[in-house]
Amino acid sequence: MANTTVRLDSHAAATLRYIRSSMEGAALLAVPGSAGIVLGAIGLVAAALCTVPGLHDYWLGIWLGAALIGAVVGSILIVRESSLRDLRLAGTPLHKFALCLAPSIGAGLVMTAVHWYGGNVHAIPGTWLLLYGCALVAASAGTTRVIATLGALFILFGLAALLLADDFQVLMLGAGFGGLHLIFGLLIRRMSHGREA
Repeated sequence: MANTTVRLDSHAAATLRYIRSSMEGAALLAVPGSAGIVLGAIGLVAAALCTVPGLHDYWLGIWLGAALIGAVVGSILIVRESSLRDLRLAGTPLHKFALCLAPSIGAGLVMTAVHWYGGNVHAIPGTWLLLYGCALVAASAGTTRVIATLGALFILFGLAALLLADDFQVLMLGAGFGGLHLIFGLLIRRMSHGREA
């Protein structure tokens, strides 16, 4: 009888470990609406700067700066939200989210350099929108369907930008990184019903 008790206790402990691991793996990353709102504001400021006559020719530098600021601020807000929900920063789902984003973001960096050195600068806005959309769709596996919808819209904006004249492509950056982020940030905040800190 003692042997049976030990086996049941061991089996129960293993089962509990499995259940805990499954629940942690199934947890969704809460992308805060504030991240979308801040990223949208950064995108709208960048778009506004690009409309200034003396700055229009520097659109690429303006948007690269906006992307860097957005990546830092967005990462801080997402990590902050995860730590408030007691999610492990080094494990799932935050780790999965980052791994899903990384390939498309990396491809965007590579393609930016390829387009720049190849003199194909007009293709950069569409490429950014398209690959960022792909990144969001991939990352939505660890978040919510709202992120997948946002990603799909970025893909559509990217495809449209690739077909437009140069001036309109830069406007599409503002519409996507500014407008879409802002709208979906507000939507996510509303859906969360004040759960964000």
